Amino acid sequence: MRKLDARDQGLLALLRADARISVVDLAKRLGVSRATVQNRMRRLEKNRVILGYTVALGSDVEQADVRAFMSISAESSRETAVIAALRGNPQVSAVHHTTGRWDLIAEIQTDTLSSFNSIVGSIRLIDGVTATETNLLLDSYE
Repeated sequence: MRKLDARDQGLLALLRADARISVVDLAKRLGVSRATVQNRMRRLEKNRVILGYTVALGSDVEQADVRAFMSISAESSRETAVIAALRGNPQVSAVHHTTGRWDLIAEIQTDTLSSFNSIVGSIRLIDGVTATETNLLLDSYE
């Protein structure tokens, strides 16, 4: 596990709150130069601390019609590759590393049951996936 200093933690907190914040605004809020922010972001990306930038949708935005959680068992030696393959699938909105019976949980969102079936099939074929269990989401309460 990587140890992050206070400045990296502050940078990550600001990016979590707003991944589109400009480097200039990041530098102002952190009290450092633009070059410092750019160098730290580049290092965090290179060291795979920052894996990407994303968009979070409001609860009032129409979501995909078919949503599910897929619990996944993976070979230990292939787990990183399985995670990368899952994250590369646009219908997988999140991947969670877990404890217990399952190694990973993938959140799946798509428009039709036909495409859902295809996605489930393709995930089961990922090299290193040994077992899956999928649960369709019927309702969500927030």
